Amino acid sequence: AQRVLLSDGSVAHFSVQTPSTLPTITLGLPAHSKTEGDLGSLKLGRRVPLVTSGSSLLVPLSVEEQNLVQPVLILEPSGLVHTPLLTVPGLAPVPLHVGAAHKPLSRTRSEPLPPSPRAIHTHLLQQQQNTQLLERLKQQTHLGKLMSKSSEKPRLCQIPSEDMDSDEVGTSFTSSSKRAESQRDAESQDEQLSLQQTLILNQSRLWETQKQLQQLRRHTAQMALPMMLGGLHRPLSRTQSSPASTSHTVPDKTLPIATATEPSLSQSRFTTGLVYDSQMLKHQCTCGDNSSHPEHAGRIQSIWSRLQERGLRAQCESIRGRKATLEELQSVHTERHVLLYGTNPLNRLKLDNRNLTGILSQRMFVMLPCGGVGVDNDTIWNEMHTSTASRTAAGSVTELTFRVAKGELKNGFAVVRPPGHHADPSNPMGFCYFNSVAVAAKQLQQKLSVNKILIVDWDVHHGNGTQEIFYSDPSVLYISLHRYDNGNFFPGSGGPAEVGSGVGEGFNVNVAFTGGLDPPMGDPEYLAAFRTVVMPIAEDFCPDVVLVSAGFDAAEGHSAPLGGYRVTAKCFGFLTKLLMKLAGGRVVLALEGGHDLTAICDASESCVSALLGLEDPLPEEVLNQKPNANAVQSLQKVLHIQSEYWPCVRETMLSVCSSYVGAQKGDSEETAAVKALASLSVGVLNNIKRVSDEPMEDEDSM
Repeated sequence: AQRVLLSDGSVAHFSVQTPSTLPTITLGLPAHSKTEGDLGSLKLGRRVPLVTSGSSLLVPLSVEEQNLVQPVLILEPSGLVHTPLLTVPGLAPVPLHVGAAHKPLSRTRSEPLPPSPRAIHTHLLQQQQNTQLLERLKQQTHLGKLMSKSSEKPRLCQIPSEDMDSDEVGTSFTSSSKRAESQRDAESQDEQLSLQQTLILNQSRLWETQKQLQQLRRHTAQMALPMMLGGLHRPLSRTQSSPASTSHTVPDKTLPIATATEPSLSQSRFTTGLVYDSQMLKHQCTCGDNSSHPEHAGRIQSIWSRLQERGLRAQCESIRGRKATLEELQSVHTERHVLLYGTNPLNRLKLDNRNLTGILSQRMFVMLPCGGVGVDNDTIWNEMHTSTASRTAAGSVTELTFRVAKGELKNGFAVVRPPGHHADPSNPMGFCYFNSVAVAAKQLQQKLSVNKILIVDWDVHHGNGTQEIFYSDPSVLYISLHRYDNGNFFPGSGGPAEVGSGVGEGFNVNVAFTGGLDPPMGDPEYLAAFRTVVMPIAEDFCPDVVLVSAGFDAAEGHSAPLGGYRVTAKCFGFLTKLLMKLAGGRVVLALEGGHDLTAICDASESCVSALLGLEDPLPEEVLNQKPNANAVQSLQKVLHIQSEYWPCVRETMLSVCSSYVGAQKGDSEETAAVKALASLSVGVLNNIKRVSDEPMEDEDSM
């Protein structure tokens, strides 16, 4: 039991989960010097107030145990339903664009495409024409004012003197008042003329602005197309870096190519679908330092820029992301979980007070070493934006999956965050709040009546949440390939003996690699797993839709605490092609983990290229390389367990230690031998039949 001193002097009692029982993905990562310095600057016994609804919560911060996270209980009066934003003095939320403390994205290779010399010249020429047009309009306006003034006669006002009598003075005042009225009328006419001229000038400016926007759209569409214009492109006659000649004009027939990339919303191409939404970028720690948070907005920003840079986005159909509804989330998660982590102070005003009473008062967070707030050491919480980003990730994956399942798109790739495969029905965990792939699968079952769904999870961490959700469901086959190390790698679940329960027994397959990083698993090991376990079982299951929890933290470039494996980007593309042979090609990949920016950009590019049907074969030496001994031992254990439920894997048990090409040759040789044996048997039977049909000599002599 813990005690918290409130600002009014009273003491509140509550129980807190100890930090040692909170599993973390980042356990073992080196500490950052900046964070250590910030913690070291805290004074012993100092209390930081956390302002909630009615009272302030004082949390003691001690430097005696800097490695432990301070638990924070958000207390709320029972009468107040809508919890305000959690604020910590001195640690206010910062804008998205941070200062020098931000870690530079030095390895994304996703810089914007440089504009062509022709586009620069066209833009400058258009600016010059606009300037000249505005100058002419100004001159005409000024000249019109001068002409209107020169046409008027000078008005003289007579000043009464002492020599003038009263009648003359009255007459002069009357005439002067008339002249004043006529002068006011003339000034009003001048103002109307000036307003008309200003209106004409504004209309011309608006017309020019619309013209510039149209040209900018065409220019952007041209940049989005792949750099292949065929015979329309001017040959590069010089190798020097001189500007392109402006005398060469591109034919008008290039314009339909640019406008073709802007199809109407009702006309979508039957190709690979992409989904991305900027709302997911706002989910970030209030400390503003991404260096201490591997799961940050730069992940999906870099991937989206890479797809644009390589011209892949132009070949795909981009669809708009959306937020998952509370009902969709509750098809997987409990109502309490959805209300706790799927709402923010703004949209709670629209909810039923009875559902929120007593739930929000139980919220419990931890103070992170960086100064931010999270539900555990890994999973940061932003009171305003985390719920929206998490719901957008789940809704976007669901929307893309529906488009593919209904045949509107061929396949798809969802560039989403935060990930979801660690989130179980009632707990966030490992950067995850809502299980996006599980929500999409449940919606396929409930709304489209899809009978069989295959979920392949190749994230280096086991998808404990997805396994728990479908553990007893025979209509969803879950296959996970992950680092296990006998339960000593996060999250500790996913052993090969976990095969499902009840009617779902046998529909949970864990390819659990054991043996640590001596040597690390790579392309040969993952190819062997797909060849012996994944593809035979998947083909026997015959799914209607394939969903992939596409985490790329098994890719080379990740440190040992975050993965340590060495799977190449081309291998992920090769595995994607194998899965495209299932379910009529209806395959949807959803981004899960992966924190090295270069690695996840390369892997995403390779997978999208595979979905588009672009060839990127693996090197021959990889296809001819045999898996290491630790992988062979792990696969044999999996095959021994799964052979009870899937007899098809018994045939692959003998070829586990073979290379990918070697196993194919063995299969072809075995097939040839079987055919030869079959033909030999047929020949023997025919000979026996002919001998039996011939008359015997003894019968003829008789």
